Amino acid sequence: MIIDTTEIQAINSFSRLESVYGIIWMLVPIFTLVLGITLGVLVIVWLEREISAGIQQRIGPEYAGPLGILQALADGTKLLFKENILPSRGDTRLFSIGPSIAVISILLSYSVIPFSYRLILADLSIGVFLWIAVSSLAPVGLLMSGYGSNNKYSFLGGLRAAAQSISYEIPLTLCVLSISLRLSNSSSTVDIVEAQSKYGFWGWNLWRQPIGFIVFLISSLAECERLPFDLPEAEEELVAGYQTEYSGIKFGLFYVASYLNLLVSSLFVTVLYLGGWNLSIPYIFVPEFFDINKRSKVFGTIIGIFITLAKTYLLLFISIATRWTLPRLRMDQLLNLGWKFLLPISLGNLLLTTSSQLLSL
Repeated sequence: MIIDTTEIQAINSFSRLESVYGIIWMLVPIFTLVLGITLGVLVIVWLEREISAGIQQRIGPEYAGPLGILQALADGTKLLFKENILPSRGDTRLFSIGPSIAVISILLSYSVIPFSYRLILADLSIGVFLWIAVSSLAPVGLLMSGYGSNNKYSFLGGLRAAAQSISYEIPLTLCVLSISLRLSNSSSTVDIVEAQSKYGFWGWNLWRQPIGFIVFLISSLAECERLPFDLPEAEEELVAGYQTEYSGIKFGLFYVASYLNLLVSSLFVTVLYLGGWNLSIPYIFVPEFFDINKRSKVFGTIIGIFITLAKTYLLLFISIATRWTLPRLRMDQLLNLGWKFLLPISLGNLLLTTSSQLLSL
């Protein structure tokens, strides 16, 4: 059988087009996720400005777009066009790499979050522990930024960020271990949500692991370095901490990383303890339309996203209200809370969970 050279060229071009389309279809979910995260961060910034204005009894942003919704976009545009100043005696490589590490490490965490039924970028068997491992790289970027700035306030801020991360990473991990033991050694975020949806509202880990929920919520707030845990950038003590020497887009990256971390922490609390996309509310009739397992793929996905985001933004409201209500802790109080209270409590919770699992065998 003789094949013409034109046919061979057509086959080769078709295979190339097929590989190109395959790469495009791989990148589409990633770009969609990044776009959704960006919009989520803009909404969080607007919510924080409005909630803080309400708590302080003042008027929030109102000129940039309707109800001031475009204020965050205006702030980002302003930082984008500002001059990028480098410290004359600092390590410019560490100074430039630090913000990128902080942002990228947090962005990778979104790949294991199930936003809805069958809607996840990477369903891994170690999904929750991947988040813990990747998010622990963010303080490394902050420490690099503090050291590369050649500024005592920046370096102290980086050291505080590293110490704070170590102090609260361990209770966080122990709480995740307690949930994994309840699910027969499964750390997949999808498996955790599906295990909670089997028993409805009362099957959420919020009720089965109440101690772990409280410890996880406090530890996640400390990991986000938000008030009352914002010691690495305390204005009264360290000017702006590791951000002191930054300006322009690099300062904006730290700003974005803070809100990205807050959003991903709230999403993980929703997935681990609040049933994820599950909408089972006791004593309240939920129409069959909202049962995502009985809907078509598109409608079920949309409903699941809406439910997940509703729970997440409820947690964000609590986090923002906490920031503008409670005073900042001292450094010794912060470390004592992590090592002397949360660590023993989370360890005791793990022992109780292990004992209950052994007794049920």
